[in-house]
Amino acid sequence: MIDTETYLRFCDEALLGMRDLVLDLGDDLANTRPDIPGANSPFAILTHCLGVVARWASTVNLGQIVPRDREAEFLAVGAVTDLAADVDRMRTSLRGWVARTNPQAPPVNPTTGRQDWYATTQGGVLFHVYEELSQHRGHMEVTRDLLLAQARGES
Repeated sequence: MIDTETYLRFCDEALLGMRDLVLDLGDDLANTRPDIPGANSPFAILTHCLGVVARWASTVNLGQIVPRDREAEFLAVGAVTDLAADVDRMRTSLRGWVARTNPQAPPVNPTTGRQDWYATTQGGVLFHVYEELSQHRGHMEVTRDLLLAQARGES
C-alpha cells in the first residue's frame, strides 16, 4: 500500500497543476467553454474536482458531510484567484481527511444505488479520488489547448 505522504504528493501534483493552469489562462479563458457541444470550461472542471475530493474523501469515507451540488459545479464561473485559494484550502482539508482514513476499513457513508467496486475500502475510495484528479487534469490540459487554439483563430 502507498504511504500517506506519497499519496498526498500525487494529489497535490494534480491539484496544483490544475490550479496553475486556470491561473495561467486568466479569468476570461478559464471561464470559456471550447466550441464543442457539451464541453466544460477549465474553471468548471476544477470546481467539479474540488467537489469530487470533498465528496469521496470526507462524505463517503469519513461520514463527515460536505454539501455538494454536482450539477452547479459544471456551471461554475468566477475569478481564478478565488478558485486557486479554494484549491489550496482543499489541499489542506484533504490532508486532514487522509490522516483520519483507515485504508482497510469500509467507508463510513458508502455510496448507494451504484456498483462502485473500488468503494469497498477507504483506501479504494482514496485511489478513486486520485484517479478522478488525474483524469480531469488531462481533460483540463486538452481543454486549455483547444481554448488557446480557438483564441489564435486555429479552430
